[in-house]
Amino acid sequence: MLILQERIIKMAKSEHIFKRKIYDLLLKWKQEEDGRTALLIEGARRVGKSTIAEEFGKNEYESYIVIDFSKASKRVKDLFEDISDLETLFMHLQFEYKVSLIERKSLIIFDEIQFCPKARQAIKHLVADHRYDYIETGSLISISKNTKDILIPSEEDYVKMNPLDFEEFLWAVGDTITSNLLRDVIEKRTYRSIPHRILMKKFRTYMAIGGMPQAIETYLNTNDLIRVDKVKRGIINLYLSDFIKIDTSGRISRLYENIPAQLNRKVSRYMVHSVIGDTDEKKEDMLMSELAASMTINMCYHTADPSNGLFFFFDNEYF
Repeated sequence: MLILQERIIKMAKSEHIFKRKIYDLLLKWKQEEDGRTALLIEGARRVGKSTIAEEFGKNEYESYIVIDFSKASKRVKDLFEDISDLETLFMHLQFEYKVSLIERKSLIIFDEIQFCPKARQAIKHLVADHRYDYIETGSLISISKNTKDILIPSEEDYVKMNPLDFEEFLWAVGDTITSNLLRDVIEKRTYRSIPHRILMKKFRTYMAIGGMPQAIETYLNTNDLIRVDKVKRGIINLYLSDFIKIDTSGRISRLYENIPAQLNRKVSRYMVHSVIGDTDEKKEDMLMSELAASMTINMCYHTADPSNGLFFFFDNEYF
């Protein structure tokens, strides 16, 4: 188990400081791989991928460049069309971003990598060159749709990033005691000593706000749950826009939006046909796999045997 170091991660354009567990996974990758692989941070939009990558570059390297392909110029993207001359590539990047790159002491971040598939394909050769370290970030649902014409590099490590969990949320709101207390109670099995009402209030607050950094930031700045809800609705609208891009029929969007209603029904599983109508099993599986790959949902499958090795007994038709 990784021991969380006492590091603080300052969110971009934020006066609050959030500590994220994934930071230690990045440190582990840097120390163990030493530039032999790139690292792809996968996750849904707005979970903090870009922020954590940039803070890592700021804290752990002498210099770093962030190439945000969602807004990079055509001139920058075209640099990755032909990478036969890496000297020219690095010279142009340093000139474009006004940053000096130092061999084995600099990090290049490919932010929103799904918008430049050729840059991802170039990772194989960039890693082999071994001059700098590379971190990629991107949304899975977009990444998977932009790789059909490129060679996926085997020189990639993967790490999935989720919204802040309950412990990270407690840290964000300034509570460094509760999670340690809970861990101690569980290990010692002294459940009667738990101040249950207080803990449940904290947990319900987390459930109301959620783990999106922007929502938590809004809560800390305003203490206004109406504004928090507005932020979360904005994020959901972004997801719906993404779903439409990969499925113009709108079926994935309907599956996503219908989750609350399905959870409220007294049935043992999600009734896909009640949302999108009758469709063949292959198409249904494809739609659900796309939704799961977006990391905007959590899938919970029925299992026939609650013993060890749940995966061997799960039923993918009941979820």
